[in-house]
Amino acid sequence: MTCEQAKALVQKSGTIVLSTGPHLYGAVVASSSYCRATIAQPKFAVTRDNAKCQVGYVCLPYTGGNR
Repeated sequence: MTCEQAKALVQKSGTIVLSTGPHLYGAVVASSSYCRATIAQPKFAVTRDNAKCQVGYVCLPYTGGNR
């Protein structure tokens, strides 16, 4: 799928599960508002037309002073 198609899928669904490697998967969310009590980090994926497409965000736990 193209970068725009991947972005649209995440926006439409709110949250998707994306393969991040063999037998590894992670949740990708449409915006930082999905990351309650955590921080949002941009999530990039390889798409048909873009080797570094920002498809959405991943929610990560707070660590140290990154609040």
